[in-house]
Amino acid sequence: MDTSIAQPLVLLADDEPLVRDLLQESLQDAGYEVVAVSSGAEAIDALGDQREFIAVVTDINFGGPAASGWDVAVRAREIRPTIAVVYMTGDSAHEWSAHGVPQSTIITKPFAPSQIAVAVATLLNRSDGAAAP
Repeated sequence: MDTSIAQPLVLLADDEPLVRDLLQESLQDAGYEVVAVSSGAEAIDALGDQREFIAVVTDINFGGPAASGWDVAVRAREIRPTIAVVYMTGDSAHEWSAHGVPQSTIITKPFAPSQIAVAVATLLNRSDGAAAP
């Protein structure tokens, strides 16, 4: 009999390997299981895999014409309207009010990796009863 408790699942999307690795480690240290991808298109594909993501942490600009972090968040909310969304950006914060999904948050670069875990937990504590780890 498996008595392990599943960790809450977070989707992390960032095209910078060092940043992605640091954030994945920080989120795992905070008690989350993390699926890390390097593009908006990969994030949208992962969202379609029927996994029970409780949060999406996404960069906004992936350096190409493909899906942006704005697109990732919209798709995530189409699948699960209550999913927590944390955007990360170095230059697009001014677009958040026009493109960001409601009840999301934005963290501007540079930031400490632990700020992302705190942002996820804060959003989860405000949502529909989903619990932070």
